[in-house]
Amino acid sequence: MRGEPQAASYRPDPAILELSDWLGDPVEAADFPETRLRFRNDRHAASIGLAEMSDEEWVAHFGRFEPLEGNLPQPLALRYHGHQFRVYNPELGDGRGFLFAQMRDSEDRLLDLGTKGSGRTPWSRDGDGRLTLKGAVREILATEMLEALGVYTSKTFSVVETGEALQRGDEPSPTRSAVMTRLSHGHIRIGTFQRLAVFEERDHMAQLVDYCLHRFPGPAASGTDENPAATLLGQVVERLADLAASWMVAGFVHGVLNTDNMNISGESFDYGPWRFAPRWDPGFTAAYFDHQGLYAFGRQPEALHWNCGQLAVALRQLSDAPPLIAAMERFGPAYMEAIGRRWCWRLGVESRGPEDDAALVAACEAHLRESGESPDAFFFRHRGGRGTQGSLAKALATYQPIDANHDYWSEEQPQSMLIEEVESIWSAIDQRDDWSVLEAKVAALRRMGEAHGTPPGPLGHAG
Repeated sequence: MRGEPQAASYRPDPAILELSDWLGDPVEAADFPETRLRFRNDRHAASIGLAEMSDEEWVAHFGRFEPLEGNLPQPLALRYHGHQFRVYNPELGDGRGFLFAQMRDSEDRLLDLGTKGSGRTPWSRDGDGRLTLKGAVREILATEMLEALGVYTSKTFSVVETGEALQRGDEPSPTRSAVMTRLSHGHIRIGTFQRLAVFEERDHMAQLVDYCLHRFPGPAASGTDENPAATLLGQVVERLADLAASWMVAGFVHGVLNTDNMNISGESFDYGPWRFAPRWDPGFTAAYFDHQGLYAFGRQPEALHWNCGQLAVALRQLSDAPPLIAAMERFGPAYMEAIGRRWCWRLGVESRGPEDDAALVAACEAHLRESGESPDAFFFRHRGGRGTQGSLAKALATYQPIDANHDYWSEEQPQSMLIEEVESIWSAIDQRDDWSVLEAKVAALRRMGEAHGTPPGPLGHAG
């Protein structure tokens, strides 16, 4: 079974201060007219020693953003550039969020608390720096579903409603506002390196590479001392290949795979127009503005590989091309290994190695295309190889099932997160201020996560 996050004492470690003079800008949170606590993730707060806070203390820190003891004295809005739908944009940066705090968890990993909707910053441009309450609710649902399906994702840590009426062009307005705090393993993006490359800040680039290698440790495939830049690229390639595979196995479409949305830790984060695919359709898109299908369901591995290439271009400031090219060439094999491993995990059978697993995945994909069945229904119905016929039964004949004694596997229907249910949950909140539907869904998703058990760890994981 999946292990719960282990309780720990609060151990602040604002390591980012080593880089803060050139990595970001000190900012102040907005002064909101209301701070009403709507969601607190005590499950993960326990792992960083914050679960014992009273609601009043919680709101003081995650609604008004009073500094945590021994932590960042002032929030930091990070600077970065990025390719947005493969068009370079040098006018980015944290426009409605900031890094609020850093601390160690029960496994001694460095974690960040960052915000969304916390007010304007020097990088807001024409934006108001705010977040809709609906956007916050959607992020709760995305992160809880993805965590249950084994995706390496940020955690929605806190949602506080802020009492402002926001105008938005893509949803009925005025709409309710919120400030959200997320827990993650870092906020260093591919776009962070791209900005340093554009300004030719070679020394800062070297410092940032060193920070990432030591704060988000992973296998030193190329030898950290020999070529730190190539080592980091190799780790990121492995992590993002695994991330792409995990999205595919989850049937998830992120929607906006720009380089400023790519975390060096390999962690999925920043959920905007996401969707879960109702059927196995490589052309299915999440964002209404993705007219060319650049970030469609089936193109996500390609998109993440392309983004790794942009990191490689930036790291040419520090490394010759051949070691970087060698690191890039690992993406394809790492992706194939990861999708087989993760596919077997969700299907509830023991992996038989990359070659056999690839054949199994191909057989399952063919069945999904022909049947039109949703990924959620497919993996649930055939858990441990049950209920298979024909070519699917043949593909699974040599696979050993994993223990499936959890009561979840005896239920009539699997948990899913299609857009109709997302809208229904939001409607209960919007129309009746009824949060019980959301709370019940979160509980059901966590139960599903328990049934799936501990997911296979990604290669190059930022431990």
